Amino acid sequence: MSGTEPVPAGGTETSPAGGREPVPAAPTVGAEPVAAPVTVRALVARGVGAELRIERVRLPAPGPGEVRVTIRAAGVCHSDLSMVNGTIAARFPLVLGHEATGVVAEAGPGSRLRVGTEVVLNWAPACRACWWCRRGEPWLCADTTAPTVPRGETDDGVPLNLTLGLGALAEAVVVPETAVIPIPAGLPPEQAALLGCAVLTGVGAVRNTARVAPGETVAVVGLGGVGLAVLSAARRAGATTILAVDVAEAKRDLALAAGATDFLLSDDRLSKEVRARTEGRGVDHAFECVGRATTIRAAWRLTRRGGTVTVVGMGAKDDMVSLGALDIFHSARTLRSSVYGSSDPDREVPVLAAELAGGALDLGVLVSGTVPLDEAPVAFDRLARGEGARWVVTLD
Repeated sequence: MSGTEPVPAGGTETSPAGGREPVPAAPTVGAEPVAAPVTVRALVARGVGAELRIERVRLPAPGPGEVRVTIRAAGVCHSDLSMVNGTIAARFPLVLGHEATGVVAEAGPGSRLRVGTEVVLNWAPACRACWWCRRGEPWLCADTTAPTVPRGETDDGVPLNLTLGLGALAEAVVVPETAVIPIPAGLPPEQAALLGCAVLTGVGAVRNTARVAPGETVAVVGLGGVGLAVLSAARRAGATTILAVDVAEAKRDLALAAGATDFLLSDDRLSKEVRARTEGRGVDHAFECVGRATTIRAAWRLTRRGGTVTVVGMGAKDDMVSLGALDIFHSARTLRSSVYGSSDPDREVPVLAAELAGGALDLGVLVSGTVPLDEAPVAFDRLARGEGARWVVTLD
């Protein structure tokens, strides 16, 4: 069970050194025992720029309407890296990870989920009651999860924080049942894990935000996991010219495998190269999947008059985008963002899972490789160097 099962009252627990340590019986209230915390191994950041380490942490037992999920696989996402390097303000110590799949191992009082249900984690569960939710925009929910949420404690007793309320790069998580979405059994865990972030974000940007139509032209700037998901979705939407753009030549084969019709290096000739492939106009849709002012401006320049620039990457608050007032007027372009793919995860993750199960959705190209939990810091190093698409930590 990889240390994720709660220890029976009065039982023993395996120590990091492999020995057996006595565990006191769980406290009781009247005749009812109080569930004991769950001790798991997790990837923890202790501060900005600090070395990532696998540590033992204690999570509370599932309360009313909560579940404990044993993690099977978790993706290493750039948003996690942004918290480690300080781009996104975070509280430490912090368990990283928010893109994962697993199995319900324990259900708290009142939970409707059954033990054994396979699920994908949802880092942005909607409240269903605010103004945005009521008008059909749950991705803008007023009750949006904070970047870091306090819960549990480290093995040395320091209060712990979880990335987006999940902290999924761990042997298990304890979360509200609204933060998990049931999926069909038997999906490849390294692919199913990506449904809750990279795939939903990328596919949603194409289907929901930009609404790419058959015959239109597309450019995708930035070819990480999300950018490759955008390429794949654009191909499935029927786009005819799909141009993949990145600073690394090594991304060429990945881009073509994901659905690009051509790969272009991001350099001073980029705008001319794009126009040469679009009858001098520029593309109908440009997707920026990096989250930087320079790449947002680049995407703007690649787009035709009257076209649409969709910003998918999340950047720093002080990285300002500058566009000329005359340019904005004359180009008649639309600049907008796509938050979580403008999607309702509760409805759309099951659709994507069914497509994956039926073979209509192939996510193999997005997975550059898998590593065990102990090697998760290595996967973050690869991500920081821009290597591959998505690295996935597997815990089966």
